[in-house]
Amino acid sequence: MVLFWPIQQQLDCISSSGRILGKIGFDIQKDDYIFVPEDVSLSLTGEEQAKIDERLAGLRSGLYLIPMQDDD
Repeated sequence: MVLFWPIQQQLDCISSSGRILGKIGFDIQKDDYIFVPEDVSLSLTGEEQAKIDERLAGLRSGLYLIPMQDDD
């Protein structure tokens, strides 16, 4: 299981054990959502990678949204 928690127009990806896997955000240069691992040496399980891929596909299709934060 992977939890997706919105933080500053990004989603923290958190494993079921509480480990932060990385962040999903929108890359303006690529005009696409991307996953950036918390640690480059991080090794994701197959289930974690599948959940992140599913969330990325859902964001790209409009099924999911990242809530925007208003700091006013």
